[in-house]
Amino acid sequence: MITLCGIPLSNYYNKVKLTLLEKGIPFVEERVETHCSEEAVLSCSPLAKVPFIKTAQGPLCESQVICEYLEAAYPDTPRLLPADAFAAAKVRELCTFVELHLELVARELYPQAFFGGEVSEGTKKRVARLLPQNIQAFKRLVRFEPYLAGEQFTLADCAGWVSLPLVAMSTQAIYGEDLLLAGGVDWKTHAKLIAARPHAQRVSADRKADLPLRS
Repeated sequence: MITLCGIPLSNYYNKVKLTLLEKGIPFVEERVETHCSEEAVLSCSPLAKVPFIKTAQGPLCESQVICEYLEAAYPDTPRLLPADAFAAAKVRELCTFVELHLELVARELYPQAFFGGEVSEGTKKRVARLLPQNIQAFKRLVRFEPYLAGEQFTLADCAGWVSLPLVAMSTQAIYGEDLLLAGGVDWKTHAKLIAARPHAQRVSADRKADLPLRS
């Protein structure tokens, strides 16, 4: 049995959780806060990042690594990567763009956008310069037909559903404008499509139920 460790507030935790649910892989959840310095956590996730998983073979960290492990280890469950090597690479390409070139850049805004902190003017200017360029690059790759990579639901949709709204909301909060929509990326239609899936609804409900625990 796989144990998924982390917190429902984490978009990357929810990416892995949605993957597990969509593939129908049995798992249990274990609450582990971010930046926990206990040896039991560091032995599984050396940077104290969540999520990580515990398997019969040992622990595994980094959300994309985990998702690709699940694809390889459970080939008889619904596949979230195409069998064709190039098509699978295009899905991985979209995951990388969502997480590295969009979410990670926008993440610098989160302390002020979501948590009542402050972000320096230099950081705001840097993100405002870099993010629109990256959005235009992403726009060249994404298909929305109706899913990010085409006609089939894939790992790219798991990544996009949990992260694209954060990019949109953080830029709206800081700049007064949703830079994704301003750049021509209709993330809202995609978000509604994925949110209609029963497993996505469970992820959302669990996240909402966890919020009072953090207040």
